[in-house]
Amino acid sequence: MSNIQTEKLTKTYGAGGTTVTALDHVNILINEGEFVAIMGPSGCGKSTLLHLLGGLDKPSDGHVLIGGHNLSDLNDDKLTELRRRKIGFVFQFFNLIPVLNAVENAALPVTLDGVKPVEAKSKATEWLTRFGLSDRLMNRPDQLSGGQQQRVAIARALVANPELILADEPTGNLDTRSSDEIASLLRDVSKQYGRTIVMVTHDPRIAAYADRIIFLKDGKVADETRLEKKNGKNAEDVVEKMKQLSN
Repeated sequence: MSNIQTEKLTKTYGAGGTTVTALDHVNILINEGEFVAIMGPSGCGKSTLLHLLGGLDKPSDGHVLIGGHNLSDLNDDKLTELRRRKIGFVFQFFNLIPVLNAVENAALPVTLDGVKPVEAKSKATEWLTRFGLSDRLMNRPDQLSGGQQQRVAIARALVANPELILADEPTGNLDTRSSDEIASLLRDVSKQYGRTIVMVTHDPRIAAYADRIIFLKDGKVADETRLEKKNGKNAEDVVEKMKQLSN
């Protein structure tokens, strides 16, 4: 999976006079190992773009290419296999199973893919330990803080060793401190483990952890900004850019 590319990606809902264009001929290129944030006002198409990149929805027109492979050319079985083995998903509301402990939740994707339980739990334990949860392996979700639950969710997204992580408002349900910890963790996942990360967020402070920000407005790419990690003013720069685009 060398990169992610969209070509004139378009998504419409409804028909006739009730047609709504969520994405309008969007062209983007995301390089392997890059951490990209998607920002824009509500209804600009951020989550729609993420769903199309992950094969959770189909475009009305245009293409999504992952490693040069057109998702539209894949049948349902191949698309399911791609999502299960090549793409990890992280959502705002952790989506952990209440009756399973941290290890069982994190191991679930590979368990469902036929990996032996012992091996699946070993893989899950490895990621959870990397994320500072070695003393919480047997805890159920209701015994974990919000930040800890999201760490479990990220471990679950990584357990199958995917090359791409898609995160939809991953800090939207967390306090400020936990949000920063999760954003920093995602950056580490990109830089230390070479994963490509595409993250939707409305928070300029969280977006500032990314390498690059793609701004959407009215379903189109309105601007792109590459962030400089040493200037200490990325969040302020993002806020200013958002103000400019809202005018």
